[in-house]
Amino acid sequence: MNQTVHDELITIRDLQISIQSEGSYFEVVKGVSLSIRANEIVCLVGESGCGKSITALSVMGLLPSDVARVTGGEILYRGQNLLGLNSRDMRRLRSDEISMIFQDPITSLDPMFTIGSLLKEVIRSHRQVSRSEAEKLAVRALEEAQLPDASNRLKSYPHELSGGMRQRVMIALATALNPSVLIADEPTTALDVTVQAQILESLRMRQRESKMGMLLITHDLAVVAAVADRVAVMYSGEIVEEARVNDLFENPKHPYTQGLLGAIPDITARRGFLHAIPGRVPPPQVAPPGCEFAPRCGYSISSCWEQRPALLPTSVGKLRCINPQPFLT
Repeated sequence: MNQTVHDELITIRDLQISIQSEGSYFEVVKGVSLSIRANEIVCLVGESGCGKSITALSVMGLLPSDVARVTGGEILYRGQNLLGLNSRDMRRLRSDEISMIFQDPITSLDPMFTIGSLLKEVIRSHRQVSRSEAEKLAVRALEEAQLPDASNRLKSYPHELSGGMRQRVMIALATALNPSVLIADEPTTALDVTVQAQILESLRMRQRESKMGMLLITHDLAVVAAVADRVAVMYSGEIVEEARVNDLFENPKHPYTQGLLGAIPDITARRGFLHAIPGRVPPPQVAPPGCEFAPRCGYSISSCWEQRPALLPTSVGKLRCINPQPFLT
């Protein structure tokens, strides 16, 4: 894609988010900068607890205000800072301009309402259409999400559908109004491999048809390889590496990225052990000094423990590492 800064739909700059725990606030997103362009899929990857979902929720203006707050930075949508909008203006943008598919559809869909009523409420909240027209739009959204027997499914309740069907309903809800930006947070979690592939293909088709910018949050690097244009690797609240998908897979620079790729099973290997990154993501209350990955890194040197590395441009992207090493396959 020959894209420029003018194609950027979402621009996150130096975003900082803190959460409250036991009466104190701890920083969990530490100066994240990321962009999402039109007609592009950006994958945000990293272990659980790295800050991926809370970053996405901040874009949607859905952070739980009683325990989380944005303490710095800005989130721009077409140049407008979303952090400065009031709740009413933000509601106008949600679903219409920026939409999100949440992790678990069974907890995201209201069990008291049919699929049709949920879809029609979203449509009529943003479009001045009759009930019959809203129903037609709802059926079309379900058909575009490739839900079988879409018109009859309008009367179904969430518990009457399979996990894959519920996820297609979530896709329909998120894309019914053709938003410019779609955020998908682990959209294939807990689905079997065949259904995962079908769901991802549905998402890709909708993204290509509408030329949406998409932020896809996932742990599955096979998914990343299949759908991403660009990849941002997140660790302990920071972006540690960013590159085009081919560059990242062929020549990862950061030891954390290398560890994630090294942990992918190789079905061609006759024997051997899976690589595992030692330790775990540090909780924000006890973040180590310097590079936060240093305690788990096999290449750390003394300066890694003394100074926090900056995210600097490289020939193919961005990297936050003092002592990068070649990737040994």
